[in-house]
Amino acid sequence: MGLYSNLLMIHHNVEEFTLNFIYIFPNGTQGKLLGSMIVSPGHAKRIWRALGENIARYEAQFGTIKEAPEPAPAPNVGFVQ
Repeated sequence: MGLYSNLLMIHHNVEEFTLNFIYIFPNGTQGKLLGSMIVSPGHAKRIWRALGENIARYEAQFGTIKEAPEPAPAPNVGFVQ
């Protein structure tokens, strides 16, 4: 099953990286934590490399990905279950 996430929050310490996948509701005041992935630093780096390689292949085939401007202000939302 796939879920749509429009915000990723990443935290780390010496032993692990935690990736929190969040969906921010259209009104922008609440969000829902969809899931968390906890990985080793080595695996986080392999994910980063694989994502970079896939983005490069995507852009070679379809053109440069246009980024939306950063949200203003930075997301500061409550969460619902």
